[in-house]
Order: sequence, then C-alpha cells, then structure tokens
Amino acid sequence: MKLKWTDIRQIAEQLAESRPGANPAQANFVDLMNWVKALPNFDDDTARCGERILEAIQQAWIDEVT
Repeated sequence: MKLKWTDIRQIAEQLAESRPGANPAQANFVDLMNWVKALPNFDDDTARCGERILEAIQQAWIDEVT
C-alpha cells in the first residue's frame, strides 16, 4: 500500500520505526516533510502537503512514541 499525506497514523508509525532516536517534538517542518517523502512506501505529491498535515503528522508521531 502506498502512503499519501492523509495517512497520518501510518506515517507516524513508520517515522517512529525508522527514526527511533529522533524527537518528533523538535522536528522542523522541512525535515519532517523530507523524512516522510523518504519513507519507502510513500507516494504523493509534495504540493498536497501543507502546515496542517505536517502538524497532524508531528502530533501523531509524538503520540506514537509517548
């Protein structure tokens, strides 16, 4: 299954697995967007990503690791 920007929970789970030492609360949105785009099964247009989506991904990632 290919991930899209709206697959918030699945993206957060994969970020937690692929970046176990990262602190999602301190991730800036540029890095966060690049990390999502680098996920092996991510396939979506960067133009579809905005601040609200990145905030949701960041919060879901924080929830995942706490």
